[in-house]
Amino acid sequence: MGIGTGAVEGLVNAFRGRRVFVTGHTGFKGCWLTLWLEELGAQVSGYALAATDPSMFRALELEKSYESLERDVRDVDELTAALDQARPDFIFHLAAQSLVLTSYQDPLATIHTNVLGTANLLEALRRLGRPCVAVIVTSDKCYENREWDYAYRENEAMGGHDVYSMSKGAAELVVASYRRSFFVNGDIRVASARAGNVIGGGDWAENRIVPDSIRALSRGAAIDVRNPHAIRPWQHVLEPLSGYLLLATRLAEQPELAEAWNFGPFPEDARTVGELAERVIHAWGDGTWTTEPREQPHEAGTLRLAIDKAMVRLQWRPRWRFDDAVDRTVAWYKAAHAGATAEQLRELTRSQIRDYLHG
Repeated sequence: MGIGTGAVEGLVNAFRGRRVFVTGHTGFKGCWLTLWLEELGAQVSGYALAATDPSMFRALELEKSYESLERDVRDVDELTAALDQARPDFIFHLAAQSLVLTSYQDPLATIHTNVLGTANLLEALRRLGRPCVAVIVTSDKCYENREWDYAYRENEAMGGHDVYSMSKGAAELVVASYRRSFFVNGDIRVASARAGNVIGGGDWAENRIVPDSIRALSRGAAIDVRNPHAIRPWQHVLEPLSGYLLLATRLAEQPELAEAWNFGPFPEDARTVGELAERVIHAWGDGTWTTEPREQPHEAGTLRLAIDKAMVRLQWRPRWRFDDAVDRTVAWYKAAHAGATAEQLRELTRSQIRDYLHG
């Protein structure tokens, strides 16, 4: 299962000593990715807004680990200058406004960051014209969700009821249009990646089920679940990151892979929010959850991702099943709650990466 022994060796060979530029490196997924890249021997440069507090970036003191620029992807000239200086072999674009509810509160900032920020990165690549491989990370929310039971494939229509989802669909259209207009048959290779609902230690965002659950359990309160019957494709953060890394290495050798890709769990691991809350409580050791009728903005009821394409063409597949993913996530938070130092949390994170690769 997972990306396979040969692929693990291939990742080390592909990234050791290579220059890698990561936007959004101060975010939850960005922190896990940069630590993994360091494990692989890459030379990492990060480009993002200042880390929030609390955050994984601050908890692990990652500002001491690699070059970190506090910049905004909405400034195309600054982004172009940073890329020109970094001269990356690989780019992972993760910078984003990543919350549905926040998009209702500040829709323009969501559009500026997710759509124009993506366009700015691609425009910087066009201006510089330097060979590289870029993986643009969007979201499973990019699809026009019709509340179907079947899983969405990469060729489904883009869309979105809320501004966040729309912004992710629009970002995908920006990627496709730049690729067709400027990067065909060249040495700049651009693919997009759509992940499921990602969980893992170190996420402290508001209005996200796992961090909200941990905050509640830490103070002995019941978990407040907004949509207990909503179905999501839950997966540990290392699952899509392994897909991004594998895609980047293959794209360096096979330009025909410059397409859109889904990285999600096995179909049976798409579970309800209520089931996730139950498993978090089980892993924590005690607690309860509750839900109250309320008025709230629209969120999709059912979302599933088809991963056949990645499984067949990349030989990628999920490794950690639902229970394992939740248990490892809660184990990370329990260590943090018990007062683990930054060094101890870094080592715990690295040990989970190693377990994922070799377990």
